[in-house]
Amino acid sequence: MRILAVADTECKSLREHYRPEYMRQIDLVLACGDLDADYLTFLADVVPGPVLYVHGNHDENFEKAPPEGCICIEDRVFEYQGVRILGLGGSKRYRTGLHQYTEREMRHRVRRLWWELRCHGGFDILLTHAPALGLHDGIDLPHTGFDCFNRLLERYRPRYFLHGHVHQRYGSGFVRRDDRGPTRVINADGQYLFDYETGAEHRATLW
Repeated sequence: MRILAVADTECKSLREHYRPEYMRQIDLVLACGDLDADYLTFLADVVPGPVLYVHGNHDENFEKAPPEGCICIEDRVFEYQGVRILGLGGSKRYRTGLHQYTEREMRHRVRRLWWELRCHGGFDILLTHAPALGLHDGIDLPHTGFDCFNRLLERYRPRYFLHGHVHQRYGSGFVRRDDRGPTRVINADGQYLFDYETGAEHRATLW
């Protein structure tokens, strides 16, 4: 399964230089938040597979105008072609507003999923907006990761952890991908195209 992960920064190579023969090769889009609704709607229109998303901390407008043709998987396990995807959007709370959480609030969200996780036997991909604490995160409060995400990785050992929130333009500390035990960790800022089964990156072959 070929998966396109996107987050935060709209990629011109996907829309302005749109090539339908390449987009048809994508089986699934996973969006990690903070992208305009019309951008996600565009992806839903041109990719044959579904577009699944979680909210970023700047996605408050989705309450009134969510992206069309896309599926929000907040606080649930969504299964597609046998791949189980757990969605937990939002960032650390740094002001009033939607899609921001304290560590305690995010832990509570995770605890409420215990029955669904049990029914699905865990998950294969963790899809979030914020990173995990100490793993691709920043030192300022808005970009600090959640420690409970580390606990999820340790307990369920998924194949992938996809997040956004920390942008490439922030500087040399940006890390695109990493490994935490059996889990490949990917910062999806912009776009990252990969093969689920092999982990091979396909970005260079498409754009």
